[in-house]
Amino acid sequence: MSRPIDILLVEDNPGDVRLIEVAFREGKIANRIHVAKDGVEALAFLRRETPHEDSPRPDLILLDLNLPRKGGREVLAEIKEDPELKRIPVAVMTTSDAEQDIVGSYDLHANCYVKKPIDAQEFLRAVGLIQDFWLTIVKLPTRIAEGQGP
Repeated sequence: MSRPIDILLVEDNPGDVRLIEVAFREGKIANRIHVAKDGVEALAFLRRETPHEDSPRPDLILLDLNLPRKGGREVLAEIKEDPELKRIPVAVMTTSDAEQDIVGSYDLHANCYVKKPIDAQEFLRAVGLIQDFWLTIVKLPTRIAEGQGP
């Protein structure tokens, strides 16, 4: 791609945000990370509602399940039900390894489910692997023009 990859990170933990930003900064592909701290902000960003009228359509969404105001499951369901958003890959990245969360995420059409490692080095490695897979191996939909669907 000739332009940087836009990633929407939906994460309320500032430490996890910093680690993910570091991992993507060290990656091979130019990218821009946009952070939403809760589900309401994430959906406003995706729908280009105030104050996100000029937000780019992300190429990838990294979504935590445990969020304030509107949880990750609700956000995932709304993304995958929306004809303008449903093709954006959503990688769930969360602390839960509960089978109900894994199955529930895939039932809502998550594109992958990753349990966040506790160790910082393993966390960076996991994000690096997500980046390698989604930004170098996978072919993502090309945007026809900025401002249109994915």
